[in-house]
Amino acid sequence: MAEELIDSLENMMLTVEEEETIAISDEGRLREIESCNLSLIRKFLTCKPYNKRAVKATLRRAWGLNEGLQIVEVGENLSQFKFNTNFDMERILHNGPWTFDNQLLLLQKWHRGMNARNVSLEFALWIQIWDAPFDMVSPTVATEVGGRLGKVEDVKRRRNLDDQNIFMRVKVALPISKSLRWGAYLVSADGEQTWGKFKNERLPLFCHYCGMLRHNLGHYAEHFVAPKHNGDVKC
Repeated sequence: MAEELIDSLENMMLTVEEEETIAISDEGRLREIESCNLSLIRKFLTCKPYNKRAVKATLRRAWGLNEGLQIVEVGENLSQFKFNTNFDMERILHNGPWTFDNQLLLLQKWHRGMNARNVSLEFALWIQIWDAPFDMVSPTVATEVGGRLGKVEDVKRRRNLDDQNIFMRVKVALPISKSLRWGAYLVSADGEQTWGKFKNERLPLFCHYCGMLRHNLGHYAEHFVAPKHNGDVKC
């Protein structure tokens, strides 16, 4: 209710005084800029309440950063993790995805202009690509497939030619509004078509019915009732 009131007020006609711009110099915020440069914005992809104190304690232990991590609440279900070193920040970001109580922890680097209302988070996970033809199993093909799913962040490369080459692995950043995919047809230049199966690694809570994260079938009692009434389920 309060947010709706604020939104309605913001859409009202501004007075001459309110239209005045206030220039903010970098000099007055150098310390905060330096602190934010070594920070990640955090949001839990969940629709249920969680223990904030337990989250902070668990993450500090898991990351080995009892003293080197500052956790600041910056909005509803939104925190800023401030690190002492760039090494620790990159280590945490690279070794994800992270979960707490099977709920996905979304992390994103801070950038200038970011505030609690314009944060747009993605989640990155490793995706295995199975059943591709032998002549398609390569980092280049993995990158092409990953690029159709989201933004490619990394691709697994064999250290030597004798390593296992059963499937391809690509790390992809996906928008949270997008359903997970379980496969796609891989088509060669000569038109030969093969179904490639996707396996998502370290997948947190998600809905087997609609493929979306944040919830599972336990949130949809109507899923179990609808078949009895010849009805459809909407997630």
